[in-house]
Amino acid sequence: MSKRAVLEVIALGVEDAVAAQAGGADRLELVSDMAADGLSPSAATVAGIRGAVDISLRVMLRLADGFAAGDVERLVRVAGELREAGAEEFVLGFLDAGGVVDLAAVERVMAVLDGCPWTFHRAIDRAADRDALRKQLDGMPGLDTYLTAGSADGVDDGLPVLLAEAGRSGEPGYAQRLLVGGGLRLDHVPTLVKAGVDGFHIGGAARPGGWDEPVSVEAVTRWRAALDAR
Repeated sequence: MSKRAVLEVIALGVEDAVAAQAGGADRLELVSDMAADGLSPSAATVAGIRGAVDISLRVMLRLADGFAAGDVERLVRVAGELREAGAEEFVLGFLDAGGVVDLAAVERVMAVLDGCPWTFHRAIDRAADRDALRKQLDGMPGLDTYLTAGSADGVDDGLPVLLAEAGRSGEPGYAQRLLVGGGLRLDHVPTLVKAGVDGFHIGGAARPGGWDEPVSVEAVTRWRAALDAR
């Protein structure tokens, strides 16, 4: 029997977190400010959610819109504050102006995370060379997941890339879980599952009423049922 697929849901606060868990989510990605595509939440929000649910929680480390690391000293300070608030898993990803991974910034943050599991997020979809990025990050402590749509324009456009990367699973740079998200729809799931993808990330799809509305238990339940029926 195949192992259960991971369903990760974006949460902005406690209400979202509780609804996502009730709907069958395995993990949360905790962010703030979706107008900027998701920034670091406050330490208080992390502590509140950590006290409200018992599923895994990955916390965004991102201070401003875009994929530059920005103020690395502040980033390191925020990472420490979030760890103190109970965060044990993280989401991050930094590129330089040329679309190359900012290894110096990643390594500074790694020192604070001290082996915590983490996801390299959709910055990979803006990278000048995806394969080179994966090879450069191979062996980074705690890196176990890539969140990607295969394209900056979303899963519809990126599906061929996702299928190709799924086919390289286990190769150097490709040992991490492929967590597919970014315009992901239920009709994408059968093709992705057939290719061996077992990680799915939803944000807007968990909120039929839009980002001004909380996560819908019913919407998450539909995704859980679809993944379990694969």
